[in-house]
Amino acid sequence: MVTSFQIPAYFTAIFIITRLMSMIKISSKPFDVHHKDIKALDIGDKLSVEPSAIGAASLDFGHIVKAVPLAVLHPSTPQDIAALIKLGYYSSVPLGIAAKGHGHSLRGQAMANNGVVVDMKSMKKNRNGTGIRVSSDGLYADVGGEQLWIDVLNKTLEHGLTPVSWTDYLYLTVGGTLSNAGISGQTFRYGPQISNVLEMDVITGKADFMTCSPKKNSELFYAVLGGLGQFGIITRARIPLQPAPIRVKWVRVLYSDFSAFTRDQELLISRNGREDKNALDYLEGSLLMDQGSPDNWRSSFFPHSDHPKIISLITKHRIIYCLEVVKHYDDQTKNTVDKEMKMILQGLSYMPGFMFQKDVGYGEFLNRVRAGELKLESQGLWEVPHPWLNLFIPKSQISDFNNGVFRGIVLERNITTGPVLVYPMNRQKWDDRMSAVTPDEEIFYAVGFLHSSGFNDWKLLKIKTWK
Repeated sequence: MVTSFQIPAYFTAIFIITRLMSMIKISSKPFDVHHKDIKALDIGDKLSVEPSAIGAASLDFGHIVKAVPLAVLHPSTPQDIAALIKLGYYSSVPLGIAAKGHGHSLRGQAMANNGVVVDMKSMKKNRNGTGIRVSSDGLYADVGGEQLWIDVLNKTLEHGLTPVSWTDYLYLTVGGTLSNAGISGQTFRYGPQISNVLEMDVITGKADFMTCSPKKNSELFYAVLGGLGQFGIITRARIPLQPAPIRVKWVRVLYSDFSAFTRDQELLISRNGREDKNALDYLEGSLLMDQGSPDNWRSSFFPHSDHPKIISLITKHRIIYCLEVVKHYDDQTKNTVDKEMKMILQGLSYMPGFMFQKDVGYGEFLNRVRAGELKLESQGLWEVPHPWLNLFIPKSQISDFNNGVFRGIVLERNITTGPVLVYPMNRQKWDDRMSAVTPDEEIFYAVGFLHSSGFNDWKLLKIKTWK
């Protein structure tokens, strides 16, 4: 029975969103942008109480929480942020401060009720193109914390280089994802984004500027990575680079049996050496359910001519599990990539006749969600509540989770208003010194319920899910 399924307490909730909060208490007192203390710090002209600025800072991607700040800071430099934090830290009146990047948080984590929101995008506008700098030797890029990952991708590709670890959606800030974890289908092989940082500049809750790395101010370095913004605001990150591939082989295969689906995923992620030719560069899994579509906002992948047979399969089994894998290639490997992909997929237990593949550019693959976003925006379906939930599930519990949640709750209650992701990671690719918390098993799964709802029914969705 669904009601008897107990989710273990150690399931770790993760929120891959922009969240940067300083450790300063929130004030309920009126805020005066003309106060002498503020004017003396020369940031008064960068603080706004305009209704448009306040309104934008009061909402986020989740559209579930509304928190109204007293003012919004539009900084030109990190020094402007430090000045605000210093004012709050040394003032007798506590002041709540939240740094907001792209605003992709879900439940108000980038808001400051009766406080001040720092609009990190303002620094991007004032860096005059200097917010992303590729080193002369091509080994790394120094990137402003306010920069979007899509801009990092485009800039590094100009040099034939690329970071190795990504999120599915690239219109997130560097500081935001590094304050969380930064995961996607590359994580099993390259680790999360927080495992791919060489150095950072951070403004602490005392307004101190500190450069940190594994060898310099290491305690702060590891605390900030995955620290949900509670240890400081990231203003610069040094991201390692490697030569960029040109194109990718992109394959999806379908399963009706969950055990075969997870067994194959775990086999594939066991090949995770960076120089291993039999290793994939990306692996994710997802659910295709009755009343759902073979396509979703993440990408339009399946050929329309194959939709009838896929829908028939879903109708028969009610849940189909989709394994999605990618192999990169360049001019030197273009003649061998098909053979390598065939060898990688050989012996897997997917359903015969249900393998689908594409060949696309590297940048196009990484930015695959954008087209779906623009389509939903044009239909007025993007700016709606997103009661998303992301979890880490230990390998030992994933089968029970399938039976109790995927089949017992999601399927039985027809909760098909968004993608459901499920894919494994290797714990060895994470660093226990960082603030991010993972299950204490070598393999664990990321499960993402990426639901959307109407403005008036997201609470009903919550009740429907967990009643």
